[in-house]
Amino acid sequence: MSQTLKIDFVSDVSCPWCVIGLRALEQALAELGSEVHAQLHFQPFELNPRMAAEGQDIKEHIAEKYGSTPAQIEAIHQTIRSRGAELGFDFAQGERRIYNTFDAHRLLHWAELEGRQHALKNLLFQAYFSDLRNPSDIDTLAELAERAGLDRHRAEQILASDEFAAEVREAEQLWVGRGVSSVPTIVFNDQYGISGGQPVEVFVDAIRQILAKSPG
Repeated sequence: MSQTLKIDFVSDVSCPWCVIGLRALEQALAELGSEVHAQLHFQPFELNPRMAAEGQDIKEHIAEKYGSTPAQIEAIHQTIRSRGAELGFDFAQGERRIYNTFDAHRLLHWAELEGRQHALKNLLFQAYFSDLRNPSDIDTLAELAERAGLDRHRAEQILASDEFAAEVREAEQLWVGRGVSSVPTIVFNDQYGISGGQPVEVFVDAIRQILAKSPG
C-alpha cells in the first residue's frame, strides 16, 4: 500500500546543489514507485536577497562571499557539473551571473496554487543553469510560466505587481525560524530533515526509514 509523504523542499532558483538535490530526490521517488505517494512543496529561500537588479558575475560573487580562489571555484564548478551529469542534468559552461530571485519565488508561489509548481521549478533550473538565462527577467519568467502550463497574461500581471510578495516573505521567515540556514533543506512530514545535494540512495534509504516510522 502506498504511503503519503509530505516533502517540503526549501531551495533557491540560483542554487546548483538544489538542482542536484531535486534530481536525486526525483529519482529516489521513481525508484520507490508505489511505496510512496509524495506531496512535494517548494519553499522559498533567497541566497542573495539584496542582489542588485543587474546581478553580479558568479566568480566575482563567490570570491567576495566565500574568499575562494579561482582554482577553488573551478574545482567546485567541475564537481557540480559531474554530479549534474550523473543525474542527467546539464550545467552549461560559460559566463554566468547571480541574480535576485524574489520574483521567481513569487511566481512559484502562484504556480503551487495552480498545481504547476514542480514543472515551473524544473524549467527555472534549466533556464538558469543549462541555458544561462536571467531568472529575474520578467519576459523570461512569463515565458517559463507559459511553458509550465500557466496563463502567461496572469503571470505578467503578477510580475508587474507585488502580488504574493507578503506570502513569500512570510514563508522565508518561517523556514529560517525553523533553523534552515542553507539549501537545499528537505523536510519530510514536518519532522525529518536532510540537507545538501545527497545521492539518490541516501534519499531512498531515508524515505524508507521515515515510512517505517509513520502510521499507516
